[in-house]
Amino acid sequence: MHIVFVGVGAIGLPMAARLVGAGFTVTGVDPAPTAAERAAGTGLTVVPDLAAAGSADVVVVMVATPEQLDDLVGAATADGLTGRCWIVMSTVGPDAVRAQAARLAAAGAAVLDVPVTGGVARARTGELTLFAAGPAADVDAAAPVLGAMGTVRRVGTDPGDGQAVKIVNQHLCSVHLAAAAEALALAGRLGLDRAEVLSLVEGGAGGSWMLTDRGPRMLAATDVEVTSTVGIFVKDSGLVADAAATAGADTPLLAAAHDRFLRASRAGLLHRDDSRVIETY
Repeated sequence: MHIVFVGVGAIGLPMAARLVGAGFTVTGVDPAPTAAERAAGTGLTVVPDLAAAGSADVVVVMVATPEQLDDLVGAATADGLTGRCWIVMSTVGPDAVRAQAARLAAAGAAVLDVPVTGGVARARTGELTLFAAGPAADVDAAAPVLGAMGTVRRVGTDPGDGQAVKIVNQHLCSVHLAAAAEALALAGRLGLDRAEVLSLVEGGAGGSWMLTDRGPRMLAATDVEVTSTVGIFVKDSGLVADAAATAGADTPLLAAAHDRFLRASRAGLLHRDDSRVIETY
């Protein structure tokens, strides 16, 4: 089986490497000039575009935005490079996946909507949680591919169902990330040692996965290692806000978190690690 993995960035690269480790033939696709260099030593061949990747049995998608997904599907359908099955693992929102799934289905490809959560650390260990939506037979057929990257949780049978669950997940991630930054900033304003406070509270009732994972990086400098950018959370919290507005849901906590990510972006932190949202405080 030849897998084409589109988007070998901070989280995509370790996911693709897990597939290589599981014995699949994998070609990465990423236009970034440094992509091939970053993939050195993983056993992954990286090419700049889908046309250079050749025919694929499975196309795994980890692009960043709905617009990038639209461009990718447009190129694939125009050039007859759809393959047998597409697994969309990006966070792009229900509407984007439904629209692109229709285009791919018209070209003869099966589509699975499988956004992920767990961050770079769990991508490296193959312990991501995968919100898998699609026909049961198609999810079963893709099980060896999906299982190499994490644990499959079936959440529906139609494209968009997985993205809807991820919207709820990203609501929590956005709010918890902003809350962690605000709390550690508060600790500093109270004259406390922020690292000591982090060690004291992260295991208690006020702790969260975001506090434990991002907290140490929040206490570091602006140029800390980037595992997920502020820009990703500008995009994701925006997707949540759009979905909430469409559904008529009241999400004031999400609105406050979204504003913090926008502030960080305006402060020149768009491409910095998302932990740098603490600098807005």
